[in-house]
Amino acid sequence: MLLELPSPCKVNLLLNVLGKRPDGFHELETVMHPLPLCDRLMFSRAPRGVHLSCSDPRLPTDAGNLVHRTATAFLAAAGIADGVRIHLEKHVPLAAGLGGGSSNAAATLAGLNDLFEHPLPPERLSALAADLGSDVPFFLQNRPALATGRGEQIQPLEPFRALQHTAFLLVHPGFGISTGWAYQQLARFPAALNGQPGRARQLADVLQTGTLEHAAPLFYNALETPALEKYPILGLYQEFLRAEGAAVTLMSGSGSTTFALAAGEEAARKLAHRFTARFGPAWTAVLPAGSSPLR
Repeated sequence: MLLELPSPCKVNLLLNVLGKRPDGFHELETVMHPLPLCDRLMFSRAPRGVHLSCSDPRLPTDAGNLVHRTATAFLAAAGIADGVRIHLEKHVPLAAGLGGGSSNAAATLAGLNDLFEHPLPPERLSALAADLGSDVPFFLQNRPALATGRGEQIQPLEPFRALQHTAFLLVHPGFGISTGWAYQQLARFPAALNGQPGRARQLADVLQTGTLEHAAPLFYNALETPALEKYPILGLYQEFLRAEGAAVTLMSGSGSTTFALAAGEEAARKLAHRFTARFGPAWTAVLPAGSSPLR
């Protein structure tokens, strides 16, 4: 039996850091939105062990890959002596703030649970996901969500009315930003490190009941503070996209992807064309905000 699953990405519409925790993580609140740009994973049973292959040679295929670690953790938790073969087909850029690795881990948990006829209940999968990474639990569901704690406490939300008929333009600059580096740098920026609680709920409420015009000033990412200082090109991208009519521009997660919200797919495609005419060839993707990922 061969099982294939999509592995969608996400953007953070808001990422508010609330301070450093005693366990070394950061307390935060974030609003995440799934997008239908997907990696794909193929699963089949094997006699023993975890056998991972990947379309991107830059990624390891041993325990250095989160998919491999996830499969190992799943088999141990489920008490399964058999093994598994997994092929990962990458389309989401690496180290981009789009949650590609976390989504791959969540798809692996879901896929292996299907492949081995559901030995683990949903609450056990959620606990495994939280152990594997802060963003992994978000990808076990396919709705927008408000996340708290270190990001692993997920409250799914109804689709945002203010984003109906809009589209995201994603722009990746060709380099990644380390999540660990971004959070470490917050120590130099006390205001970004110790944000005011409640901003995530405020944005989510306005997106659900108001208009994008009303919500636009509430989009925020604390990790932009160190990222735009080190990589000023990202600030130039945002200035250009706003000047060309984007309703919102923001870096997603720890970067380096910047997104712009436009009034529909045609407007987003035109914005992408003007962007590449100004800055040269770059990785871009236009994605409707209202469409749901496949899983």
